[in-house]
Amino acid sequence: MPVIYFLRHGQTDWNAERRMQGQIDIALNDNGRVQAARNGAVLTTLLGNAAQYDFVSSPLIRATETMQIVREAMGLPCNSYLTDKRLMEIHFGDWQGAKWETLGGSWSDAVSERMADPWTSVPPGKGAESNAMLSTRVLEWLSQVSRDTVAVAHGGVMRVLRAHIEGLDAHTMIKLDVPQDKVLRIDGAALSWH
Repeated sequence: MPVIYFLRHGQTDWNAERRMQGQIDIALNDNGRVQAARNGAVLTTLLGNAAQYDFVSSPLIRATETMQIVREAMGLPCNSYLTDKRLMEIHFGDWQGAKWETLGGSWSDAVSERMADPWTSVPPGKGAESNAMLSTRVLEWLSQVSRDTVAVAHGGVMRVLRAHIEGLDAHTMIKLDVPQDKVLRIDGAALSWH
């Protein structure tokens, strides 16, 4: 199996405010740009010959901006990478833009359902996804990775990959830490942070 270097996008203002971004396009903040440059520097030391790697990003702006900063830090052309919609963040439906701790009122039942069943429950609203739906598309992408790859995506995608590789259940998966200032190396069943 190819080696994957996985990066979560750098911080956005909504990350700092603990808002659910989902598939809303939010740009990086200054801290996020610093994180992306840091991860690019780390990759420069880890990869050796970057030409042997595929580079792929979620098409959401916070991920593509991260990829462009990473590639610039590596001395590579900023825009020479692919995007893949399967790497987009989970769609939170009507909850996008909200803070988890403030959800309630008319959404109380849906929040309770999500807490009881974080795998198959779907938030209210058009386009919303369950973690099972997210997992299906992320693992489809993973099954088609044929070369060593650098991927930039989102916290939900990182959780799915880690849960799949580590054999974790959904309740454990949703609590996994998803740092924005580290590179996750996936080599078969071996995970390491850099």
